Amino acid sequence: MIRRAVTAATLLVVAGLVAGFAVWLDKPGKRDALPADAASGPAPSGPCAPDAKLAPPCGAWWGAYVPYAENGSLKDPVLDFESKIGRRLDLLYTYHDMSDKPLDGELLTPDEQELGRDRLLMLAWESTVWRKPHHEGYTEDQLGWAKVASGAYDASIIDPQALRIKAYGKRVFLSFDQEVDARTPDAGTPEEYVAAYRHLHDRFKRLGVDNVVWVWTVSGYLANGQLFKRLYPGDDYVDWIGMDQYNYFLCHRTTDWKDFSRSQKPTYDWLRANISDRKPIMLSEFATAPDPQQPERARQWYEQVPDTAKTALPDAKALVMWNRSVPGKGCDLTVNSGSPLAGYRAAGADGYFKQPVPGR
Repeated sequence: MIRRAVTAATLLVVAGLVAGFAVWLDKPGKRDALPADAASGPAPSGPCAPDAKLAPPCGAWWGAYVPYAENGSLKDPVLDFESKIGRRLDLLYTYHDMSDKPLDGELLTPDEQELGRDRLLMLAWESTVWRKPHHEGYTEDQLGWAKVASGAYDASIIDPQALRIKAYGKRVFLSFDQEVDARTPDAGTPEEYVAAYRHLHDRFKRLGVDNVVWVWTVSGYLANGQLFKRLYPGDDYVDWIGMDQYNYFLCHRTTDWKDFSRSQKPTYDWLRANISDRKPIMLSEFATAPDPQQPERARQWYEQVPDTAKTALPDAKALVMWNRSVPGKGCDLTVNSGSPLAGYRAAGADGYFKQPVPGR
């Protein structure tokens, strides 16, 4: 995900929001806002059932980030995307800021709740306020990690959203400030990030939110390797390690085409060797830019995914495609048609990516 220039900002504190949360849930009109049966689905059993931290032992989750439609719907584009790729996603990746705005600032929107009944949800939560809905234009204002760590946003932002997740019941993945290495120094120092991450984690625990699987996500750009080490909150605070690596090709004005393995394996290996060899890895964003001179290259790139995942990336237990263009010439990373769609559709049909998705 391309990072943006940011400036400092503060939010208005919504007095009494947490105190009124239980009352809010009891109002008939609001009770339906969180699904009463979100955690009532069947729990898979047997040797391929995912563990308590949602790691599937027999394969990997097949996921994607799908942007909202112009009409404000998330459900419509997700179902349309699934019809194109010929299968239901295991994991749906969505992004939120820390504002008080509906949809962008509200974890578990109505569409997320509905889609989450049959899919796992990955919520990426940014300590920013987006200037335009759904992060259009990638412009934002940072809240600052030091202020998050201080508890300044507990009552107004963190506690209400934590309690929404708790009420939802079903386990969700949560990433705090994904691609964190790209956010320094604007959001603060590495030490301030670690303090903010731990504060968020501990705050959820204090509120009894036990259905969150914590994902720590870096860009994967290995020139930032030493920075990754300083930003790691520690094994006690992290359940999965996420990495966002692409074959950008001409998108970044290079001529270096990296096949799927070469785009992912160096960072994967480095994280296993230098951060943790015990945590499952999530390819939390991956995709390829097109080669306009050789259109079939994109199909071949995605067709390599299953064999590479099985043999070279065995601890990559979730693969999440980024189905959105980013700014710049040659930066259409989507798989909505043509060669990219054919390759991605073929990869998703592999049995390695057909694991039992839990209902709770």
